[in-house]
Amino acid sequence: MNLKSILTILLFLTFATAFSQTESAENSYTSAKFEKYYNDGQFDSIYAIFSPQAQIALPLDKTVAFLTKLKSNYGNITKRAFLEYKSAFAVYKTTFEKGVLSLSISANKDSAITGLYAKPYEPDTLPVMQRNITAMRLPFKGEWTVFWGGDTKELNYHVVVKFQKNAFDIVINNPEGRSFRTSGKTNEDYYAFGQPIIAPCDGEVVWAVDGVKDNVPGELNPMYVPGNAVLLKTQNKEYVFFAHFKQNSIKVKQGDQIKQGQLIGLCGNSGNSSEPHLHFHLQNVENLNQATGVKCYFEKLEVNGLLKTDYSPIKGDKVREVR
Repeated sequence: MNLKSILTILLFLTFATAFSQTESAENSYTSAKFEKYYNDGQFDSIYAIFSPQAQIALPLDKTVAFLTKLKSNYGNITKRAFLEYKSAFAVYKTTFEKGVLSLSISANKDSAITGLYAKPYEPDTLPVMQRNITAMRLPFKGEWTVFWGGDTKELNYHVVVKFQKNAFDIVINNPEGRSFRTSGKTNEDYYAFGQPIIAPCDGEVVWAVDGVKDNVPGELNPMYVPGNAVLLKTQNKEYVFFAHFKQNSIKVKQGDQIKQGQLIGLCGNSGNSSEPHLHFHLQNVENLNQATGVKCYFEKLEVNGLLKTDYSPIKGDKVREVR
């Protein structure tokens, strides 16, 4: 195996799609242990902190051989910095005495290593965006309630997914705080179902997906998570993502140039959605597998009865467009 071209050893992979972009305590502890044992040449101690499944996947003799070759080619670790989570792995930019690798380590709740691989480090050249430049209005009319929104996991479960970390889930509630009129057993019972979703800005339709059946409330469709969805591109190369439209309600198609306030489609309950609502977020590139979520600020809106400008709503806010 040529470690200088690519070095990949997969020990044990558990499938996951969402992990916090802040290094977990388990990974922090485990990666520090790995670095210490590796630099001290204690490869049997690294094997000892593998999970049972990982030990089966890569027995002690193969573990020692792999780490010995790694050290021969690259030397000791001199610096290590957490970058992000990809699937089940914490990814570290790892500087060795003889080169730089991207070192990925997966750890379970017991701080045991469940997966480990390394490959040459490639700098991230994707555009970095902290917030939107394009002026945005709310993508609906009337008062809606932010069910998920904000920068922390407590306010917004989306923060654990890189491409949608600043996303909003928005519903319509009645004065009692309910999102449905009677029993909530049908989509039509929900205030948000069938409500117009409009363009928050001018943009080009990058793609539009329609025809996905709406769910029965309480049931999910994990086979196509966004359901009926639209992606817009602004003139500032920001990508605006909408998900869970009502089946066959999308009024735009790929290549369309649309204006702020134009009807895009109707709010629905398609995809990985338990009730009718709007999922909305910005991202820095088109490809969802490469994208990073961008915080969205709206130009002018009413929040809990008060006028706000250049504001990004959080969980619990009741928001209404002001024109």
